[in-house]
Amino acid sequence: MERVCLDKVLLDPVTMDEAVERVCVILGEARDRPAHVVTMNAQFVEMAHQEARFADVLRRADLSVADGLSVVWASRFLGQAIPERVAGADLMVRLCAAAAEDGKTVYFLGGSPGAASRTAERLTEEYPLLKVAGVDCPPIGFLNDQDQCKEVASRIERARPDLLFVGLGAPKQEYWIDRHSHLPAKVMMGIGGSFELVSGFRRRAPVMLQKAGFEWLWRLCMEPKRLWKRYLLGNTIFIAVVFRLWWSRWLDGGGYRGREAEAMTRSEK
Repeated sequence: MERVCLDKVLLDPVTMDEAVERVCVILGEARDRPAHVVTMNAQFVEMAHQEARFADVLRRADLSVADGLSVVWASRFLGQAIPERVAGADLMVRLCAAAAEDGKTVYFLGGSPGAASRTAERLTEEYPLLKVAGVDCPPIGFLNDQDQCKEVASRIERARPDLLFVGLGAPKQEYWIDRHSHLPAKVMMGIGGSFELVSGFRRRAPVMLQKAGFEWLWRLCMEPKRLWKRYLLGNTIFIAVVFRLWWSRWLDGGGYRGREAEAMTRSEK
């Protein structure tokens, strides 16, 4: 399946069911390194536009789904087909359900204090056969402490989970996953604030707002001090990037997508 190019990143045009199926196939494979699953939203596109290292990590992901409706809309605006939004929190729950059914183990890393533990409790209540290999909530700033980083990696190495969900926020979680591709997990997935949502620590937007594409506005109203810069400034940059791509494509007679995707392919060889 041809990947969709959006500025500096690539996306897999999959539905939720197809994303779950693809991860389940990976879990059944013999691999020499974990597969990296990225849940792409407007913030990722904006950050990748400004940071080459982050863009490189995202492009090398084994599966990259459209976590935000803005990404879906932008891709369609540019004439590229993304079938639907695949929300990271929902994908995590679906993968845990599949893991419970197939006897695979999961590991929860990160999140605010207590969120990952409560997530594990809720999911095991809903899926009694789910095997939680570990729950780890290191203190804030542990990434700057080599000893703590080694301890976290050692705990994961001993647990040997099939699925490792990493909730450290972007871009930290993607960089962490990229640096720890030696760990014995089949799939690593960055899930941002999904632990807080699934655990109930943070209220999620009503379904109507989610479907309308205004979940970001709900979150901004809930946490204005923390998120105003990300959404108001970040979304402005994202919109500017998308319109620049549209203008470039229009001037080029629709040739932008193929030329950019070809350039990315060459850079990765």
